[in-house]
Amino acid sequence: MPTAPLTGEVISFVSEDRTLEGYLARPAVATGPLPGMLVIHEIFGLTDEIKAVAERMAQAGYVALAVDLFANQNKAVCMARMFAGVFADSLDHQGARDTRAALGVLSGLPGVDAGRLGAIGFCLGGSLAIALACTDDRVRAVAPYYGFNPRPLEAVRRACPVVGSYPGQDVTAGQGRALKSELTAAGIANDIKVYPGTRHSFATPGPSFDGVASVDAWNRVMEFFDEHVVGAPGPS
Repeated sequence: MPTAPLTGEVISFVSEDRTLEGYLARPAVATGPLPGMLVIHEIFGLTDEIKAVAERMAQAGYVALAVDLFANQNKAVCMARMFAGVFADSLDHQGARDTRAALGVLSGLPGVDAGRLGAIGFCLGGSLAIALACTDDRVRAVAPYYGFNPRPLEAVRRACPVVGSYPGQDVTAGQGRALKSELTAAGIANDIKVYPGTRHSFATPGPSFDGVASVDAWNRVMEFFDEHVVGAPGPS
């Protein structure tokens, strides 16, 4: 089956006092403002696999920005600070603020409907996607893959709808179950699934990749986004 043509380019933007970058993918032909999707990378940074996620989103009709949170910085230092932030100050550390800045850039791009924004993230990016859901009311839905929950967990009671995918053979499985319980208790729309027998990073190419779980998770994510992002009310 042929894929829809798209365009891709590297863009830069300022977050606080630093210049970050991102890979922007969008349909080559579009009519009217399109929904926007922020793609947030794993601890390995903005890899070709994460760029490919942005391109899949563009083929599905989104303007997708895959942010590079490590751009123009010492990667090892960034990695350490980022994970420390996720566990110590999960809603307002540097990575969380940079993620919100990237969402702001995406929302202001030509051809993007700022009323229909979503985010998808993997591992570190999954944690940041959940934090974004709790702190930025511009985002309509998020899709964390094997991410960690914010502390305190009660913060997710102010989140937007969440579609989460977690590996059964991984510490984040418990995170997914706790997230589902808290979101459901708060009456927030959610679709959280733990895939038995899968391991961390099951959705991206590598030693732990699981084709069956990856396809199922992607289909769930896209159906959820169709309802909560694409189907969200546009600008009046």
